[in-house]
Amino acid sequence: MEYQHTVHYYETDKMAITHHSNYIRWMEEARVDYLDKIGWPMPKVEAMGIVSPVLNVNCNYKKTTAFADKISIKVAITEFKGVKLKFAYEMKNEAGEIVCTATSSHCFLNTAGKPINVKRLYPDLYKTLNEMATRNKTG
Repeated sequence: MEYQHTVHYYETDKMAITHHSNYIRWMEEARVDYLDKIGWPMPKVEAMGIVSPVLNVNCNYKKTTAFADKISIKVAITEFKGVKLKFAYEMKNEAGEIVCTATSSHCFLNTAGKPINVKRLYPDLYKTLNEMATRNKTG
C-alpha cells in the first residue's frame, strides 16, 4: 500500500533539503495510514488496550528531497511473530527514484507495558496482520 507525503517547508534544514529525522516521521504517518487501510486504525487498537512501541528503525538514504516534493511511501509488513511486527518502507520521488528505504520493528504491549499474546487475546487482529505478512512474503 502507498501513502503520499508532500515535504513541508519546516521539514527542511539550512541546506534546503529535508532533515533526515523527518523520514522517520513519514514512516509513522505511512504506517498509521496502512493500519487504517487494513481495518485496524490506531484509535481502535489503543481502545483495545494495546500499545505498539518502536523497537528499531533503520533508514538508508539514497537521494535528497526538498520543500514541496511529493513523496510516495510504499509500506508492507515483512514479518509478524505474534508479539513482534516488522514493516518495510520504500520512498520514491515524483520521478520514481528511490529516496529512502527503511524498516521499523514494533512490539505489542498492554497499557501496563507487559507483552501480550495477540493470537490468544486478539485473534482478529492477529489474523489480519498474519495475512498481510504472508501476502508480502509470497508476493
